[in-house]
Amino acid sequence: MDTVEDEILTGEGVALSTGAAAVTHRMLSGALDLVVYGIPAGFALYFITGATGLANGAIQRAASISAMVLMLIIVPALVETFSRGRSVGRLACGLRVVRDDGGPISFRHAFIRALTGFIEIFATLGLMALTVSLLNARSKRIGDMLAGTYAMRVRGATRALPPLQMPPHLADWARAADIARLPDGLALTCRMFLARATTLHADSRARLGRELAARLEGYVSPMPEVTPHPEYFIAAVLAERGRRETSIEARRQVRARDEAARVARLPYGVADAVD
Repeated sequence: MDTVEDEILTGEGVALSTGAAAVTHRMLSGALDLVVYGIPAGFALYFITGATGLANGAIQRAASISAMVLMLIIVPALVETFSRGRSVGRLACGLRVVRDDGGPISFRHAFIRALTGFIEIFATLGLMALTVSLLNARSKRIGDMLAGTYAMRVRGATRALPPLQMPPHLADWARAADIARLPDGLALTCRMFLARATTLHADSRARLGRELAARLEGYVSPMPEVTPHPEYFIAAVLAERGRRETSIEARRQVRARDEAARVARLPYGVADAVD
């Protein structure tokens, strides 16, 4: 089994991919964004430099730089933030920018990408971004590497995966086992394997199951007394991991609500004024 960041390649040449966008799709979406953001920036510079009211050259340069920063850095960053990783070009190509763990990006991620994109995409007409993307397994450009993001396919992607079911005979063991935090790539690869296991050749399915289970063993202690089937073991680890993370998040939300209620409550039992 060959493993390359977010995909594994079976012996039959079938890639279990997490959906990273191809370079060609990113090129097309980048070209559309270059037009969408570049043309307004060009018009802004034209009107600024040609405005009769800005006779002072220093003021013209300051206004030109401000317009460039606004149209080519701030606006793209805001668009990506509020659209949760989308843009006009990505919307047309069916792409979305997400964090390396698959979560939605924040303004910090979007701003880093836009800031480096000014040099990668606009200053070099995309040549630098294209060169770096061709050399990266996830088609990342420099901005993605610095921000910890990548572009994934959302149009034509597979349907939402069904929820994981805990194998009943491993439920007691999983609740008592010590399961360390799994690397995002490994967890996602195991999840995709379980979702596509029925479509694989029997020999490849068995081999991949054994290899992924062996990789999970380093994060689980103790192991079951009786060695389970690899797919049952993988499902049990992922299901228990999800249950624990859901429980932790639920407790965090309860604490946050309690803390908010304490902050809003008046001291010393004094009743709030009623209009």
